[in-house]
Amino acid sequence: MSANGVSIEDVPERSRYEATIEGGPAGFLEYRRRPDRITLIHTEVDPALEGRGVGSAIARFALEDARANGLRVRVACPFVTAWLRRHHEYDDIVALGGPDDVG
Repeated sequence: MSANGVSIEDVPERSRYEATIEGGPAGFLEYRRRPDRITLIHTEVDPALEGRGVGSAIARFALEDARANGLRVRVACPFVTAWLRRHHEYDDIVALGGPDDVG
């Protein structure tokens, strides 16, 4: 997926969604996946790229991917938690998580 110049892909062998801009690393969102759900754990964006929508693009990609795969979403990541407060279109698949889902 590409939005605002940000390309994102799921990299399951690393358990994360990775974002690039012009082929260079821009950020990532780590996750833990179980058969029926995915837990979004931690988001990082290159400090030089903050404010360009990289984190938002990764969050949206992760949630759309979960929806497409019929997964419930648990959220342990503070960035994604804050993002979801402004994006209620994902309320139907999201349950804010806790530390029991991180491990």
